[in-house]
Amino acid sequence: MVARERTKLTDAAIARLRPHEREYTVWDSRIAGLGVRVRPTGGRSWVLLLDAGGRTKRVSLGPVAVKSVEEARRECHARQAVGPQPGKTDAAADRVPLFRDFVAGPWKQVHFARYKPSGQDTASGCLRRQLLPAFGAKPLDRITPARIRQWFDRYSRTAPGSANRGLDILRQILNFAVACGHVEVNPAKGIRRNRRPALTRFLSREEIARLHSVLDAQTGKSGQQQADIVRLLLLTGCRKGEITGLRWSEVRDGVLALADSKTGPRTVPLGSRASAILDRQPRGGSPFVFPSPLDPARPRGPDFKLWYRIRREAGIEDVRIHDLRHTMASHAVMNGVPVPVVSRLLGHSNVQMTLRYAHLADRDIEAAAERIGKAMAQVMGLSLQMHPLDTSNGGLRRDNQLETCASIRMRRGKAAARNGGRA
Repeated sequence: MVARERTKLTDAAIARLRPHEREYTVWDSRIAGLGVRVRPTGGRSWVLLLDAGGRTKRVSLGPVAVKSVEEARRECHARQAVGPQPGKTDAAADRVPLFRDFVAGPWKQVHFARYKPSGQDTASGCLRRQLLPAFGAKPLDRITPARIRQWFDRYSRTAPGSANRGLDILRQILNFAVACGHVEVNPAKGIRRNRRPALTRFLSREEIARLHSVLDAQTGKSGQQQADIVRLLLLTGCRKGEITGLRWSEVRDGVLALADSKTGPRTVPLGSRASAILDRQPRGGSPFVFPSPLDPARPRGPDFKLWYRIRREAGIEDVRIHDLRHTMASHAVMNGVPVPVVSRLLGHSNVQMTLRYAHLADRDIEAAAERIGKAMAQVMGLSLQMHPLDTSNGGLRRDNQLETCASIRMRRGKAAARNGGRA
């Protein structure tokens, strides 16, 4: 029997282990039988050799990403004291976990805590409603690209944006499964996200006026509250969750000091009309500006039944509530607000995201160029209507100018003949 080479395992030394063409194991010099298995895919996991009645059993202790060296050594002492459990085979000990067990265990311990609170809500909802029903009962190595594509296509038919977010979460989970050595290749690799529309819908001046009239006609406490939320979305350009979850502690003198948003904490300046809407909200015992009608200790939920009715009455049924944010940005650009300023108003992490609105200022640039051209022409004493190259009016102006030049040359020729050929 070939003696195993042993070395002192440390967390830093394990992090430096690199994959080879074939799987290999590095054994610990302090605990007999403890090692780190490194797979060609880069996955690293703890393994332990136990003596079971003269036979050696190999037991997996899980990925190194969720267990330090000291934790693995303590588990080794405990297992060696108890001995191998009867009925456990090498295959059972090394079995690839189910998707739901992997998510609830290693992935949640390592990755879930890194999400922001809003991100944790999104991930939890996606797992509960989509990923766990679709893949929860399957071992990680039995999840195929075809199965993921089938799920993604079906989800995309009704909610393409949510399907993109679900695919991102699934891809991250499976990337971690690759790192842990449970699968060789991420089966979600190569599946493309749904493309975002190139042009975003925004409301015209007339549509904004119609929407405003419908909002003014709303009655009842719930209806007026939802109408004010819609007004604030249009005036501030905030995301829906930033307004529905707004706390009184975030309302300052002329600004909203949002503790959390999609891009982290940010400050939203308020105009006088937005401030007036906030000032008229009743201050009860709720910490939220727009509390839930059923439980004031919670913010209003994401469902906006009023929106579907008011957009029908305003004749804008193709407009999503998020398009109110695009409307604010579009009209800001069309009114001469620089793109970097609009980017800060929207809370974009990168000004490149705001450049999709830049083309809306083209009509103003063309109008400015025309005004500048006319002003320069006046200074230079030029008449645009009498320009030699003006071919308007069927080319008559240019023809008349050519005819005048010919008449001048004819008169000069006659005068030269009278003077004996002297010009």
